[in-house]
Amino acid sequence: MSARSKVNITPAERVGRIVLGLIGAAGGIFLLAGSPTVLTGTLEVLLVVAGLDLVVTGASGHCPLYQKLGFMPRSLRRP
Repeated sequence: MSARSKVNITPAERVGRIVLGLIGAAGGIFLLAGSPTVLTGTLEVLLVVAGLDLVVTGASGHCPLYQKLGFMPRSLRRP
């Protein structure tokens, strides 16, 4: 596994990201169906994109933002 795709999300956080991401994406799609204005439509598309991002990072176990910040959960650090 390359350094770029190194797991830096705990198993519990991965599950949470996937669940919340699916809820967010589904909610955004549901709201988008009745979107009356450009502004609300744009915000709903952003909700869908954010939800999908959470699903992808949860499924892969890698968060690019954590990597940029140098954050590694204590439970995943090697002694």
